[in-house]
Amino acid sequence: MNQDYKEEKLARAINAFSRREILRLLADEELTVKEIAEKTQQSVSLASRHLKFLYDLGFLNVRKQFPHKFYSLKVKELKGLLILYDKVIEKI
Repeated sequence: MNQDYKEEKLARAINAFSRREILRLLADEELTVKEIAEKTQQSVSLASRHLKFLYDLGFLNVRKQFPHKFYSLKVKELKGLLILYDKVIEKI
């Protein structure tokens, strides 16, 4: 995966305030979509769409424990992209 593609993925992930808020929450603990919706004061539907988007970009793990799905950060992948992002910001 080239650097431009990685930077684009990160930019898309942090583009919306709601997604940044979700990433901050998941940095501290594993949560269900309902818990995320409550903590961010979003509907479950909207929180679910943001989680799917972040998952599709490769930033989240999903652990299924019937009847719930628990979301957590893929720390290694996100950390690498944040390092790249910091380098970009330094050049601006």
